Amino acid sequence: MVEYPALELPENPRLAGNITHFARALRRAGLPIGPGRVIDAIRAVETAGFTERRDFYWTLHACFVNRPEHRVIFRQIFRLYWRDPRYLEHMMAAMLPAIRGVQEERAGQAGEKRAAEALLDGAEAPDFDPDKDDDDGETEIEVDASFTTSAQEKLKTLDFEQMSTAEMAAAKRMLARMRLPVEPMPTRRMQAALRGGVAPAKTLRAAMRTGGEIRTIARRAPRTRWPNLVVLCDISGSMSQYSRVVLHFLHAVSNAKGAGWAKVHAFTFGTRLTNITRHLDHRDVDAALAAAGAEAQDWEGGTRIGECIEAFNRDWSRRVLGQGAVVLLITDGLDRGAPEVLAKQMQRLHLSAKRLIWLNPLLRWDAFAPKARGIAAMLPHVDSFRAGHSIASLEELAEVISRKDDVGEKARLMGLIGK
Repeated sequence: MVEYPALELPENPRLAGNITHFARALRRAGLPIGPGRVIDAIRAVETAGFTERRDFYWTLHACFVNRPEHRVIFRQIFRLYWRDPRYLEHMMAAMLPAIRGVQEERAGQAGEKRAAEALLDGAEAPDFDPDKDDDDGETEIEVDASFTTSAQEKLKTLDFEQMSTAEMAAAKRMLARMRLPVEPMPTRRMQAALRGGVAPAKTLRAAMRTGGEIRTIARRAPRTRWPNLVVLCDISGSMSQYSRVVLHFLHAVSNAKGAGWAKVHAFTFGTRLTNITRHLDHRDVDAALAAAGAEAQDWEGGTRIGECIEAFNRDWSRRVLGQGAVVLLITDGLDRGAPEVLAKQMQRLHLSAKRLIWLNPLLRWDAFAPKARGIAAMLPHVDSFRAGHSIASLEELAEVISRKDDVGEKARLMGLIGK
């Protein structure tokens, strides 16, 4: 056990208190920082000293960062806390949703919104006597972000598009803990087992060692393996809010060790198809989604579902849909192309996948009907048709994804086509 001697601090330890507050913000943003590291950081600054901002930055960086994926968050929180002249304005701008048609002063950076949430979400400033401080123009913001059980249940049923910034931050934290379990699949290859069918070859080989006398009967059973998960996510203008949240969920699924999936392949589409699988492998969710956004140039654009699925069937189907892959198609189905092309490509996608599950946020409406031509063309070629607008709908998906008999709302809506 490490023992620390008494730490000599000034009577008004403003720097030590700010370092403590800074460490609390880092911990809220996901960095594993305990009291020991805070003491080490204070002692390191006291020992090394600093004359430039750069020296102070790398001293704290050496104490608080030990994983590559934490560098982005540390950099953003450091920039906002120590101290951007427009500190509060930048944090509030990062928390507010972007308004279409209004050009922002600067583009958002990876981890910036997460850093702002960590600084504003209940991270109280150190309690100093204002009479002893010349700079009393600071604004203290205190947010109570605690959620009771009933509040969490309400949050689960809330539409992603109707969530406030605080509710969206809480929803993302809940999605980061969710899993998408799947049952293993039997294969044609066999393995030794205590129970199962007779293994003739192994039994006869053992009998030859005892002069042809069969003393034990070897048994075998099929090997099992995990299937792949392939996700096709619509990032057009009508789906942008839902697709961002779903990609947070997929990042958690793809980075969960032992969650059951052999590999998670992710593609985005709007006006073109983009493979973002390698970006989701990054452990930090903000850096992963920032890289995925830079790769996909058609965010919040138009929709060409038929052409994008055709590109997937042509370029990627044989690579990622082998060995019984499960496909999640996340789109509202509002396509501007020819419905005949869309129906043909959906049929081919359905035949190539073990299961094709369609998540559509429009199902949140009770009066939803497949009147759009794109939806009517796609619906017959999916195994299950489910809502995808809330945490509760994703939890339901996790419960039924391994059920072969689950069709969701498909049977009911198929009867409404043509009426």
